[in-house]
Amino acid sequence: MRRPPGSERQRVIVEQNAVRLGLRGTLAILWPYVYRNLSEQIRSVWFIVVYLAFFQIIVLGFPIVYSAMIGMGIAVVAIGLMFFMEGLRLGLMPLGETIGAVLPRNATLPLILAFAFVLGIGATFAEPAIAVLRQAGSGVSPRDAPLLYSLLNDFSGELIGAVGVGVGFAVLLGVLRFFYGLSMKRLIIPGVLVLISLTVFAHGNDILQPILGLAWDCGAVTTGPVTVPLVLALGIGVCRIVGDADSSNAGFGIVTLASLVPVLAVLLLGLFHYAADDYYGRANYAGEMRAAPVTVAATDSDEAAEQTVAFSPDEFAYFLEHGRVDDEHRVRYDGGSKTLEDGRIVLRDSVIVLEKVPQRRPSLMAGGYWDPHESVLARTGEAIIAALRAIVPLCLFLVLTLRFVLPEALKGSVEIAIGIFFALIGMALFILGIELGLSPLGEQLGSNVPAAFAALTPWGMQGTEGPLFETAFYGKALAIVFGFFLGYGATLAEPALNALGNSVEKITVGAFRKSLLIQSVAVGVGLGIAFGVLKIAYGIPLAYLLVPPYVVLMVLTWFSSEEFVNFGWDSAGVTTGPITVPLVLAMGLGIGANVPGAADGFGILALASVGPIITVLTVGFIVARTSGRSPTAAR
Repeated sequence: MRRPPGSERQRVIVEQNAVRLGLRGTLAILWPYVYRNLSEQIRSVWFIVVYLAFFQIIVLGFPIVYSAMIGMGIAVVAIGLMFFMEGLRLGLMPLGETIGAVLPRNATLPLILAFAFVLGIGATFAEPAIAVLRQAGSGVSPRDAPLLYSLLNDFSGELIGAVGVGVGFAVLLGVLRFFYGLSMKRLIIPGVLVLISLTVFAHGNDILQPILGLAWDCGAVTTGPVTVPLVLALGIGVCRIVGDADSSNAGFGIVTLASLVPVLAVLLLGLFHYAADDYYGRANYAGEMRAAPVTVAATDSDEAAEQTVAFSPDEFAYFLEHGRVDDEHRVRYDGGSKTLEDGRIVLRDSVIVLEKVPQRRPSLMAGGYWDPHESVLARTGEAIIAALRAIVPLCLFLVLTLRFVLPEALKGSVEIAIGIFFALIGMALFILGIELGLSPLGEQLGSNVPAAFAALTPWGMQGTEGPLFETAFYGKALAIVFGFFLGYGATLAEPALNALGNSVEKITVGAFRKSLLIQSVAVGVGLGIAFGVLKIAYGIPLAYLLVPPYVVLMVLTWFSSEEFVNFGWDSAGVTTGPITVPLVLAMGLGIGANVPGAADGFGILALASVGPIITVLTVGFIVARTSGRSPTAAR
């Protein structure tokens, strides 16, 4: 009998020895792996969800409306994060680490900088939390905050683009820092001075002031599970090439810059549209104003004057001829005199004004407006499209760079392809879960928290409830305490904080313990959110709560050692993860929508970011002195 050739013989042996698993056997092997990863995401979310439910049901005494839908959404979030984080590990991270190791060795500095810039933009678009900004626009009153409304609605694409460009410049600047050995504090202090100056300037302008919270919150949204690992991989790769891999600078600093530069980008975008006079309610908002004297019957539904015109001459002529307008416009009448004719009140010599109607997407962010019966299939389709737009361009950029620019063989292509597929599934599920679960829960509780000190209609319910206390002071104090423990508990659940704690403990040779760092950050975030609730409850301008802490931070930064500055400022970036951002943002917008005089709820994330920097640097001084390390070394 003729024996098969060597390769064929090996194939036969492999087939004979192959283990044939049925469905049950496959599940038995996969289940521990799935259980471990799913358990990790459940641990990240369970405390904050239970805490919010407890506060609403037990403390406020309100039931959770649409609890089944919210519970399903939270479960989808956990599953989505499981797929997404596994996709990062299998797909995006290997791509980033390979490029980070090869690019500094095979490319010139201009090419490295160009890659860093594009990587920052792509990573920003792929951040799960960036989808929250797209939803937040429907919860802003165009009358109270016209420029803010326009940035979140009409100019939402420009807003996300500005944030991406800001992160791109931040990564570029971080790479330059590694190449030239620049001190982090000499980048932070001038940058913060510029931001403080712009903040003070905007604070003095009624139109610009509402965008301050959005701009500073954008700095917190950008440093998520996609941006941080990818830019750190690039930074570590550059450090290895320039001979600084073992220093305290390795890998640190880019996260800080990625938190600060987007703030500047959004502020500049707001200043541009303010100067262009093209935001909501201004003459150049859209189209040209046309008017004609008419005689019409008056009604009791005439709206208050709001000089927002948005139509073309052809559209106006069509209206005069047919008497109809589309859903994006409305008609009102200005001026004229009312007379009684034939039993009717007639308005003579008035002026037709064609206005643009603020279009609000059915969403929980629209001040509690949420239709739970809306087609989940439609929302799923939107989530899939959003995931494709976020993940695919970034992956194509990384693969094409690795294949054609370097060039470098792509190792483990099958695993990377599976990882990218998992990331797509995870991103889509996460976005869907946010809209069905996390955001409704956060906004529902945020809408009801003011019941502790004010009378209001609870979210999704009928009638007026509250306040819980006869004295508003005690109710507001309760809301502030609630904010502290929300931030404290959410921070302890952030998985990225554990990784930072390990790095800090290693850098400081055990002087700054991991547990101490975690507690310092958690207390800082809790205080930040507490002050954010204080801001809304008492109507305190954001600049009053934001400028003084950053002035203190500049002093602390100047007198701290380089290593403490690095991980102290980076600690703010790791605290605002994919769970914290949508919950806190939704809660802030919910509180802002139900507190008289509050135009919006932005700014809480900004305060939650500055708090941990202060606490970590302060504790760093104490640790340095008690351990014998100089807190001002390497200034």
